[in-house]
Amino acid sequence: MRSMSLRAGFGLFGERGLGENRLGGVVRPAGELDPLLFWSSALLLLFGLVMVYSSSIAFAEGSRLSGHQAHFFLLRHTIFLVMGLVAGAIAFQVPVRSLQKLAPWLAGLGLLGLILVLIPHIGREVNGARRWIPMGFANIQPSELMKLAVALYAADYTARKLPDMKSFKRAFLPMFGMIVMVGALLLREPDFGAFVVISCIAFGILFLGGLNARIFALLLVLALISFVLLIWLSPYRRERLFGFSDPWKDALGSGYQLSHALIAFGRGEWLGVGLGGSVEKLFYLPEAHTDFLLAVIAEELGFAGVLVVITLFAILVQRAFAIARRAHQLEHHFAGLVAQGIGLWIGVQSFINMGVNMGVLPTKGLTLPLMSFGGSGILANCLALAILLRIDWENRQPPRASGLGSFDMAAAHRVASPSREGMAP
Repeated sequence: MRSMSLRAGFGLFGERGLGENRLGGVVRPAGELDPLLFWSSALLLLFGLVMVYSSSIAFAEGSRLSGHQAHFFLLRHTIFLVMGLVAGAIAFQVPVRSLQKLAPWLAGLGLLGLILVLIPHIGREVNGARRWIPMGFANIQPSELMKLAVALYAADYTARKLPDMKSFKRAFLPMFGMIVMVGALLLREPDFGAFVVISCIAFGILFLGGLNARIFALLLVLALISFVLLIWLSPYRRERLFGFSDPWKDALGSGYQLSHALIAFGRGEWLGVGLGGSVEKLFYLPEAHTDFLLAVIAEELGFAGVLVVITLFAILVQRAFAIARRAHQLEHHFAGLVAQGIGLWIGVQSFINMGVNMGVLPTKGLTLPLMSFGGSGILANCLALAILLRIDWENRQPPRASGLGSFDMAAAHRVASPSREGMAP
């Protein structure tokens, strides 16, 4: 069986109990959605809404762009969240098989967006980076939507190449060329953080799909060398790295963001200073409602609040891999790889953001998924969650209802009916 070659198909974040069928999966009523996935996602979205408001009040009141209205960012984030939920509800109606057909086209549109953002008078430059396309009421960030497009494209590519996963030329090189092209566009913006996340999604899916271990080890070495060179040859990235190693050496310069993030964590202690009581968000900590939202959570809600956030993300990622495992067992390999890609995306990006906020990783401009302020990020996250819920829903449907791939109807009947072997006549 081809699924036996899928590393994450069996045993990785798996689930047992509640009754098992011959495929080793959990039997649940058709039509039921995974409650842990649904509620962990909903709580992160709602928690993010509250904390975006709390962390942005002072900045909104002091900003001319907001008209000095304290609720400016809350209103915009709410609008983005509603748009994301509506888009997610629409995406949930799309069968996974149709998503597989659309995957190459979505990747092409993502590449087009990355090209357009670099064209003068189309892309908008902020703080030396050209990452946004103005759309009147909001700015679209193509790199955020590209993360979802890459997850779908890499899953489709790997599902089609399953018999060739041991081949360097047929399995690895085409995807490597695609990621190099995406990386070149992202580094022109520049958006090094998005490049790291997209690389992890694409090559993680390849590895989980059965890519030769030696090829993957070589890739890791090359990636490490490339990242070191990219950091060393870029003065501002090198400055950030040195600032990360000792933020207090230049607390008013390269270590400014990290030093204030650490102060916020220190002030929060176990239970925090209370919701709304943060001092660091009062123009001390830059990007408090985007990249450093976790630092405000730590200051206002303490270690307990940070632990809740980490736990919710851990549950979400675990459920994504459990859903992927079930899809592979049903031989829905594209669906399983997409679920794994979404799990990698949310897991890697949240890990990097938390690591930056806590001072264990160099400062990087990545938002906290599902929580930080940002229209494109929230939209992409909601679409990804809707696709994940759709995969889970299709996993639970009877074979004829889901219409996905091949399934042994006789075997399904044997699962539903007790075996008579060994019974007395």
